[in-house]
Amino acid sequence: MIDWLISGDRPRSVALGAVLLGILFSLAFAPFLFPGVRALDTAATILIFIVLVASYDLLLGYSGIVSFAHTMFFGLGAYGVALASIHMGPGWDALIVGALAGALSATVLAYAIGLFSLRVRAIFFAMITLAVASAVAVLVSQLFQLTGGEDGLTYRIPRALTPANRVGELFGVRINGRILAYYLLFFSCTALFLLLLRIVNSPFGRVLQSIRENDFRSEAIGYRVVAYRTAATCLSAAMAALAGSLYAIWLRYVGPDTTLSFEIMIDVLLMVVIGGMGTMYGAVIGATIFVLAQNYLQNLMGAASDATSALPLIPDLINPDRWLLWLGVLFVLSVYFFPTGIVGRLRAGR
Repeated sequence: MIDWLISGDRPRSVALGAVLLGILFSLAFAPFLFPGVRALDTAATILIFIVLVASYDLLLGYSGIVSFAHTMFFGLGAYGVALASIHMGPGWDALIVGALAGALSATVLAYAIGLFSLRVRAIFFAMITLAVASAVAVLVSQLFQLTGGEDGLTYRIPRALTPANRVGELFGVRINGRILAYYLLFFSCTALFLLLLRIVNSPFGRVLQSIRENDFRSEAIGYRVVAYRTAATCLSAAMAALAGSLYAIWLRYVGPDTTLSFEIMIDVLLMVVIGGMGTMYGAVIGATIFVLAQNYLQNLMGAASDATSALPLIPDLINPDRWLLWLGVLFVLSVYFFPTGIVGRLRAGR
């Protein structure tokens, strides 16, 4: 049963399997293991970014396509839920319609970009996607009456998913709508991740890997390279849009900085590289490590700085204000010591 769920893609490493099980267990029981608003928000962010990073790895790692428009699709899904919730009211129908509309619009836009751009070389396609993503971000900022501009949109979601809905108590933890919303994210993200795992381990996924390794040979044996790459782009965009919809449900706010920012695109790229390109499990590990570092590295550095306050120079080097510097150092070290990503390293050392 488990082998069927993961599409036969086993970790192939005891250490990797243990890490993945630890992450799954922690995320599944996060409200009970890690009480507090910040911990729950961190766990929810990890879940969403696992799907977002995995969908991007379908492009970069499995298809060899470099795109800088992935956060644009992420934002379309988020704005779809926001606009539907504003115009249709805080109901379940608004969430469903918004998510489907966001995924459909992302698919159509990805199809248009892929159809007209995937025939060119990789670097030119990357530049085209960057230009389109920048244009959409500017357009969203300027259409203030529709998108809220730089201020973004705040909206209501079904009361069952808000803290006002108090369900009861379980294992000493008060169950409310916020925890129900978290488990909506957990099961939705798990289903989307397993679907992506199924896609990359299907004959379609094998063809994508063949095209990644040698597109001329794949074309010569009869595969329509542009059609397969366009299909991969559309699937990736739809998954990213659904991840954006879940993010909008969790935040109850969308804005250019939270969904369309180029910084998010860079973060996603870093997560793919850290975890390991061409491995769906790399998205799990990369997203978990990166989001935890973003949320807690500064606190750890503050504690370490206080503990070493009597020593010369060291407290200044690990000052919490320099957390971004050390995050960059950690990334450089991870690329140096794990050139194939953490998953690749663990599988090679089994």
